[in-house]
Amino acid sequence: MIKQGMNILKQNEKNRLDFNPELKQINFLDRRVYKRSEGVYYPSVTTILQYMPKNKFFESWLKDVGHNADLIMRRAGKEGTQVHEAAEKLVEGEEISWMDDYGNAKYSQIVWEMILKFAEFWKTYKPELISSEQFVWSDEYKYAGTADIVCRLNGEVWLLDLKTSNSIHKSYDLQLASYAKALKESRDVEIERTGIIWLKAKCRGPSKQKGVMQGKGWKVLQVDDIEKNFKLFQNIYELYQLENPNTEPIYNSYPTTIKV
Repeated sequence: MIKQGMNILKQNEKNRLDFNPELKQINFLDRRVYKRSEGVYYPSVTTILQYMPKNKFFESWLKDVGHNADLIMRRAGKEGTQVHEAAEKLVEGEEISWMDDYGNAKYSQIVWEMILKFAEFWKTYKPELISSEQFVWSDEYKYAGTADIVCRLNGEVWLLDLKTSNSIHKSYDLQLASYAKALKESRDVEIERTGIIWLKAKCRGPSKQKGVMQGKGWKVLQVDDIEKNFKLFQNIYELYQLENPNTEPIYNSYPTTIKV
């Protein structure tokens, strides 16, 4: 989704849309697929993982919230997007502010607290950024996605994923494994460790245990065994393909200038 103030050229470089300045046209590709090349589209990792069975706690939650489920999920999705966008700016050295020039809050208190937690992690452990929000793909296994953060941390190359959910689902481990494989194939980056920066953890503060990275309200959950999790991802992909034998995108095209 393109928002006011967003740089179209930068988004186009990341394959998030198809912008043709000569034709003065912009094409919005639906979020289910990524464009690999002309006429070749791969499903997104997150779309594939929607076919992973939900646990009993999710089913109980759906029963509890009833018709409010869609509203709650949309709100949570918006919060997650805002945190990801802010984190991307921070790791690239930009300064972000809670208020705009007119004194209006740009973020809710919950979102701003999560942004502060991420900033605390980054300032505390000082990772060396390799890439952020990078488009990755696998031609061998035919999927694509966006890797949140690749960095060098404690002498090792980590793939880190930001999560703003109230709980951690097993599908996140599979997501990391699929991105790690795609990073090796598409960007020649060998991932040594994968982890989740959970910004709604119940931690009271830093841990005294060696190797545990956490602070008040956040924690890095190290996810081991990339190979095992990738095999599980492949199993879920097979379920996806049963329902979606052909990956066909939905395009919305708009002119970038108008005159009447």
